[in-house]
Amino acid sequence: MEPPFDSAPKAAPLPPTFDAWFAARGWQAHAHQLEMVAAARAGQSALLIAPTGGGKTLAGFLPTLIELAEAPHAGLHTLYVSPLKALAVDIERNLDTPIRELELGLSVETRSGDTPQGKKLRQRSQPPQILLTTPESLALMLSYPDAPEIFGGLRCIVLDELHELVASKRGDLLSLGLARLGSLAPQARRVGLSATVHDPDSLRAWISSEADPMDARVRQVRGMPAEKPEVEILTTRERLPWSGHMALHAMPEVYERIQQAHTTLVFVNTRAQAELAFQELWRLNDNALPIAMHHGSLAVEQRRKVEAAMARGDLRAVVATSSLDLGIDWASVDLVIQVGAPKGAARLLQRLGRANHRLDKPSRALLVPGNRFEVLECRAALDAIEAQTLDGEPPRRGGLDVLAQHILATACSGPFIADQLYDEVRQAAPYRALARKEFDDVLAFVAHGGYALRSYEKYRRLKTDKQGRWRVASTQQIRRYRLNAGVIVDAPTLKVTLGRGRVLGEVEEYFAQGLQPGDTFVFAGQLLKFERLRETRMEVSSGGSGEPKVPAYMGGRLPLSTHLAERVRGLLEAPDRWQGLPEAVSDWLSLQRHRSLLPPGDGLLVESFPRGGKTFTVAYCFEGRNAHQTLGMLLTRRMERAGLQPLGFVATDYVIAIWSLQPVEDAAALFDQDMLGDDLEEWMAESSLLRRTFRNVAVIAGLIDRRAPGQEKTGRQVTFNSDLIYDVLRKYEPDHVLLRATRADAASGLTDIGRLSAMLTRVQGRIVHRRLKRISPLAVPVLLEIGRERVSGSAEDALLEEAAEEMITEAASQHG
Repeated sequence: MEPPFDSAPKAAPLPPTFDAWFAARGWQAHAHQLEMVAAARAGQSALLIAPTGGGKTLAGFLPTLIELAEAPHAGLHTLYVSPLKALAVDIERNLDTPIRELELGLSVETRSGDTPQGKKLRQRSQPPQILLTTPESLALMLSYPDAPEIFGGLRCIVLDELHELVASKRGDLLSLGLARLGSLAPQARRVGLSATVHDPDSLRAWISSEADPMDARVRQVRGMPAEKPEVEILTTRERLPWSGHMALHAMPEVYERIQQAHTTLVFVNTRAQAELAFQELWRLNDNALPIAMHHGSLAVEQRRKVEAAMARGDLRAVVATSSLDLGIDWASVDLVIQVGAPKGAARLLQRLGRANHRLDKPSRALLVPGNRFEVLECRAALDAIEAQTLDGEPPRRGGLDVLAQHILATACSGPFIADQLYDEVRQAAPYRALARKEFDDVLAFVAHGGYALRSYEKYRRLKTDKQGRWRVASTQQIRRYRLNAGVIVDAPTLKVTLGRGRVLGEVEEYFAQGLQPGDTFVFAGQLLKFERLRETRMEVSSGGSGEPKVPAYMGGRLPLSTHLAERVRGLLEAPDRWQGLPEAVSDWLSLQRHRSLLPPGDGLLVESFPRGGKTFTVAYCFEGRNAHQTLGMLLTRRMERAGLQPLGFVATDYVIAIWSLQPVEDAAALFDQDMLGDDLEEWMAESSLLRRTFRNVAVIAGLIDRRAPGQEKTGRQVTFNSDLIYDVLRKYEPDHVLLRATRADAASGLTDIGRLSAMLTRVQGRIVHRRLKRISPLAVPVLLEIGRERVSGSAEDALLEEAAEEMITEAASQHG
């Protein structure tokens, strides 16, 4: 647990025994920790916003420890919910110190999917005083008939890393669980803990028992600021790539920094990047430094070993994805390295906070851009942190598929009255504006599947009794719910097994389908040879020869945040702010200004030029990969209708390029807002995107089972079933509640329609079309993306440089 260090005046006194405990450790409580105690004594809920290292964990639990020391409480007193199982385990370990040294004699336990069944049963009949769990395990506990007895005496709910949950369906699930707890234990106060907050009021709505962002019963507490982080952007001694995002060119310099530090966290943005970076660092590791890797597709046992080794201080470095973004307390970390662009200021700040883990010393960090555009993004992120402005999305509306799962879970606990459940659900922040018709439609779906499916017995999950209450139709439905609960729906995966069934982790099914026996690939830090597919397993052996592949994961790459995009545009149009950029980047931008134009901050630059018998149209939108992919689909449809004969497009986080046989004459018409009307509807109806999205929605809503007693369906089986039902609903009930949920997910997820709409609105009347005789310097990176394979390794950078030479020479030409 993070030690407090400041000498701020006390907001409220601590009991003498606690004061003595702080003094014995040479500590003095932070003002915000004391204010959290004061809020609890006043019966208030609280939202604590404090930087990493500011003692948030102790601040969240200190009121509980004091209450239980002063007035023993039988049964469950405090429920702690975190996004990560590993975080709950870490908190359990950290709570042991004050409980043991203060001789409080309290019971603290964790509960997750990894908890043995016998322990879960015992926790229901004899719950600990403090229970540490996850949103999924909480939902399952609330579905039991004895939930009122388990939670009836609850006094406090601690929600850790709340900002990480609120923007996802896991957050929807948690919010509905909080609403349920509000009915079962209305006396329980709520505590939210967060380090990086874009919109505090939206989090206060979560803490409020009435989902009210202005609830006066929720006290907002601010921690003292940490020392400003010391962050450096690597100016590589190697040639800075024009394209690519793996940053493998800089690994020798990353290894040098690891050697100079005590313990380093090396963050990357994707699991494929983690594998490649780890392989390259291991190749360079002549000193045999203990370096490990951590990402979400590795086996749980492997991840736990890495976490334990870090906690003991046995490792010099860990290469990690967002699986280690959140607050596991490793005070020994003294350097954070971000390889590749950060994609968001809040995410970068969260990662910077992993170093030092205390307020009186600055975090040290190194940003390692993978290409020239990423240099600009890194600079924009540092500017945002300096200005203390964070990125964040507006509060999302709760998913109807998650609501469907919650309604069935409620029925599993016991009969309910629809009017009362509707009122209760609207106490959850994401569902505060839920219309009664939407609720009734979801309830009807859970009861019988809806108009198109109600004749099938398997979809009848609820029935009404003589009192008009809803209850489960059979005990079989309860078993189905328990086997399939949860809202994390990964792409279909296969377990990677080595030797006699040793599980290394999981890869996505589509990657395995592209392999032939004997092919080699890199996974879990090893070179493996593919042998065969067997049911849900991918059998491999060690070694192999030939160029290895690296598994790429669907949706693994984070899009550039809106806030950073604005800052990058602002940086581009202000040459006076280019001081401090690497010479290669400032020269690149100067050359662009000479050969064409720089993208305007509030408008849109579109360039057209001939190349290789085709016309290229490049638009500098800076709206993120997802929005650009959708834009590319819509623009090519429009160009096809106009007879421009488009041949294809490629999108990055920054730019979109389309190539066609005929040139674009009217760029303003091409980017008219009306493309989000019929064109969008037709494309979404035809695309496989909606089918994939429907599959996830149908699984979460309980229409399609992932698991049945004694068996687990393959991804192919689930997809086949969902496609059949999707076609039936589109034909016979196009307004089915799950199709509505699918369209909503598609609009806010991979297609990013809202962001695309905002961009088209912003640039109307501000579109500059520059017709060039040859490629511009700023267009070189996006054209290098054309036809690239996702799975090549270190050879990728060399091939890119070779392909770049001709384009760079052409872009820099003074002729024409």
